[in-house]
Amino acid sequence: MKRFSCTAKSTLFLLLLSGQMMSAMALEHFITRDGHRLLDGQQEFRFAGIQAPELHRIEDDARGKCAADPRGWGQYFKWPTALEQENWIKALSYAGFKAMRTYVLSVEQEFDAACDRDTHIQAPLTKGGLPRLNETAMVHYDRMIALADKYNLRLILPFIDHWEWWGGRKQLAAFYGEKEQDFYDINSKTYAAYLSIIEQVINRKNTLTGRLYKDEKAIMSWETGNEIFETNKSFLNRTSAFIKQQDSNHLVMDGSYIELKEFALNDPNVDIISNHYYANVCTDCAARVLEDLTFINGRKAYFVGEFGLLPGKDIAAIMQSVVHSQYKGAKSVGGLLWGFRGHRQEGGFYWHQDYEYFSYHLPGFPEGEFNEEQYVIDAIRLGQAQMDGLKAAPPLPVPEPPLLLPINSKDWINWMGSPLGRFYRIERATSPDGPWYIVGNQVSDGENGYDPEVKPLFSDKTGVKPGKSYFYRVIASNESGESAPSNVVQVIPVSD
Repeated sequence: MKRFSCTAKSTLFLLLLSGQMMSAMALEHFITRDGHRLLDGQQEFRFAGIQAPELHRIEDDARGKCAADPRGWGQYFKWPTALEQENWIKALSYAGFKAMRTYVLSVEQEFDAACDRDTHIQAPLTKGGLPRLNETAMVHYDRMIALADKYNLRLILPFIDHWEWWGGRKQLAAFYGEKEQDFYDINSKTYAAYLSIIEQVINRKNTLTGRLYKDEKAIMSWETGNEIFETNKSFLNRTSAFIKQQDSNHLVMDGSYIELKEFALNDPNVDIISNHYYANVCTDCAARVLEDLTFINGRKAYFVGEFGLLPGKDIAAIMQSVVHSQYKGAKSVGGLLWGFRGHRQEGGFYWHQDYEYFSYHLPGFPEGEFNEEQYVIDAIRLGQAQMDGLKAAPPLPVPEPPLLLPINSKDWINWMGSPLGRFYRIERATSPDGPWYIVGNQVSDGENGYDPEVKPLFSDKTGVKPGKSYFYRVIASNESGESAPSNVVQVIPVSD
């Protein structure tokens, strides 16, 4: 059965309301560095969380793979709606997370048109020219930054990818008939294009806040790229200096990983050294935190940019090591688990699978037991609480009302879930003012692999009479309480 989205009128109202609430700056300070520490004003800034790669672009796994992409794994992509972006950022912030790293800016490549893909970075208009930012794509980036500011979430933003998943250095080099290794050659056309992208992004004016990106306090740090582990000294020195010349407000992170590099520690324009902990980097990743801190020796801030794809007990051990490991008083500034996916506007969650591990959904759901979802999320929230000097994670806030979608049939009832809602109660009445009767209880929207094109979140099987008018509403709950009811939606069944 076909899914049904919100009416244009309702969506427009919600978008306008959201836009009005973005106008004021919520954050007071830029994040700064003092030796191995990060500071928010005079307060030390440390953070734990679940990495949110898709805050600005969605891998639509439910749609499958694009057959027109001969690489075999080519994904479909889509842009997030304003409601989705706000829902996700609320969930991250309400869960207690302070900072979040997104994925890279996507780069145009030859199979995009056949796969109905749009990207952030487009090919030059003329041969040998400079790449362009896609305005349609960047408006979603604008909104991500504006919402992060509104909900007090700091962003770590990498520029270009080593890998091809979203288009990276190889695709950028292809604009100029060069090889992917030319990305690291500071005399290449590819490198000149890379610097142009950095300059265009840093100096972009946010269409929602009216501020240049370099003046946005929601941005914690620019990252030279994602997992660009072939970084050399001249590349990093030139790139970090260029970023600082363009933007004196924000920190710079070396986007290399696997092997920490001495030249990065000696670079005066690099503030943060990062590493990613997967099977190709470490067998005992909890112990690797101390090893990396020892190598850095307090000269820079240290960040575990990604870790995961491991059993829950190993994830918890790494998180505890990020919180507590120290060398001569220097600790990691933070660590982010891979990875989070948020609510779909059409109902349920987006999802992604890396090997046998699925993405995590907040606040954790029964369907995620095979993925140890609740255990893992609790371990990360505990890590953030400990960094804040607490012994346990604070209770979740009471959920906000969910958004009940238009109903075409009593057998197909969907809603956009509430940030941090764990279960839902569906109520029905014969009048928009009630009385209300429970027709579904303890319903979850947290299934991994869910596709709203294939099945609904809920079907009313309690018995309704054809031709009679009915009204529905939904209430979200978690361990802290219940939301106010959702909007009320009417349906007139045409059959039993």
